[in-house]
Amino acid sequence: MMKIFYLLVTAMLLAACSSQRVIVDQQGTDMSMYNRDLAECRSYAEQVPTGSEAARGAVGGALIGGALGAIVGDNAGRGVGAGRGAGAGAVVGGARGGGRAENEKERVVKNCLRNRGYKVLN
Repeated sequence: MMKIFYLLVTAMLLAACSSQRVIVDQQGTDMSMYNRDLAECRSYAEQVPTGSEAARGAVGGALIGGALGAIVGDNAGRGVGAGRGAGAGAVVGGARGGGRAENEKERVVKNCLRNRGYKVLN
């Protein structure tokens, strides 16, 4: 079970490490003002609940994975299938939930910059 926990934590950390990569048209842009605006927009994006989204995804994944593991098989009658399925589901679900939150953060940054008049290219 600890192995599953470490995999989940690693997946969440990898999702959290992905930065919001924004490309703007720099023509006629005051880069010092842009950097201040970008920092402020990123601070707004930090309000997106990354941890709770990852946790919610992990719980949902564990439930689905446990059910599938119980249906598919229990490793010669020892009840292992549901546990492994739940663990794998938790890792995948946690990573997906964290990834969704990171995508939302990126949207917040881009929308914030657009609303400040920047031409966001990606």
